Amino acid sequence: MALTESTMLSLGTKAPDFQLPDVVWGKTISLETFADQEALLVMFICQHCPFVQHVKHELAKLGKDYADTKLGIVAISANDVANYPDDSPENLKAMAQELGFTFPLCYDESQETAKAYTAACTPDFFLFDANRQLVYRGQLDDSRPNNNIPVTGKDLRAAIDALLAGKEVDSHQKPSIGCNIKWKRGNEPPYYG
Repeated sequence: MALTESTMLSLGTKAPDFQLPDVVWGKTISLETFADQEALLVMFICQHCPFVQHVKHELAKLGKDYADTKLGIVAISANDVANYPDDSPENLKAMAQELGFTFPLCYDESQETAKAYTAACTPDFFLFDANRQLVYRGQLDDSRPNNNIPVTGKDLRAAIDALLAGKEVDSHQKPSIGCNIKWKRGNEPPYYG
């Protein structure tokens, strides 16, 4: 496990489009799927990472807590399943069903979507406004495995709440920290490592 921080993509960056299969329902998900939402949260996660395991119940809670708002949510896993079979679409589907995810969980087999978002770790969070411009990227909260800080999602929730209330999102943001995305050999992006 290589401890990796978010790349902290520049605020204001437009959300890259994608066309990815949802591992639970089999539908193709894209930016257009969320066209009627005023905000969009894109989360890069996986099944095996201890950092994702640490916050997985909060991720499910986010989906439930914001289900009746104008926030769209999509989770994406891009790990190389040849070397990390725990992150296969079947195992992702089992995780989504076990946790009761109310949002699509997609599999990025080519890893091109992860590269387009400069995702570097799991979990990695990107929050976009109605124009699909980046207003928040970084950590869920200060909790990490074994640091005894409760998982609350406070940093990400504060950004979501401000955005949905039409307020400015605080630009002082801390990077997420987690396991590096498991790139296929020879497919590593230039910002990796």
